[in-house]
Amino acid sequence: MSARDAILGKLRAPVPVDLAAQAAALVAGSERPPEPAGSLLDRFVARLAGPSVSATFDRIDDAPALPDAVRRYLAAQALPAALYLPPTASVAALDWRGFRIDAVAAPDQVATLAVAKTGVAESGSLVFETAPDAPMLPNFLTLHHIVVLAEDDLVATLEDIPADLAGHRAHYWVTGVSGTTDIEGQYVRGAHGPRFLHVVMVG
Repeated sequence: MSARDAILGKLRAPVPVDLAAQAAALVAGSERPPEPAGSLLDRFVARLAGPSVSATFDRIDDAPALPDAVRRYLAAQALPAALYLPPTASVAALDWRGFRIDAVAAPDQVATLAVAKTGVAESGSLVFETAPDAPMLPNFLTLHHIVVLAEDDLVATLEDIPADLAGHRAHYWVTGVSGTTDIEGQYVRGAHGPRFLHVVMVG
């Protein structure tokens, strides 16, 4: 018997399968790997810093400190104090003196601020709602995506994301910066959206 015949013989031979045992093994344990130790915030920040998300992080005590946090980020990136702000009442009411505020996001918008509804510690994902005061397009046109998230809105897993869609056109999730390897197999950031993601945690 040739090596080829031996291999084909093994492939054709019936394989005993205990479907009941396989099914029991599938449901015996958790379907997801265990989460590392630490608080929701610790785990979320660790995910943000990982290579699959590649986001930077800052933390402030309360919303009035947001303009200064944005100013620090822009200065660290050697950028002017200019950005698109969504028409969200809680954001517009803050003291943005010293900034150039763009009322409309340009196709080459350098920086955009957005408010996330939820952050997921398991994956580092950010969940956004679309509404008249929370437009979606500016978050994909910008180079620097600056996202505000309340610590109280952190959840542990994807299944814990609030499912209330009332009054909103859609939800969309962002997990890290945009990237592709379509160009000669080289990883390129910002191919389909923002190249930089910065999360400002409030609380």
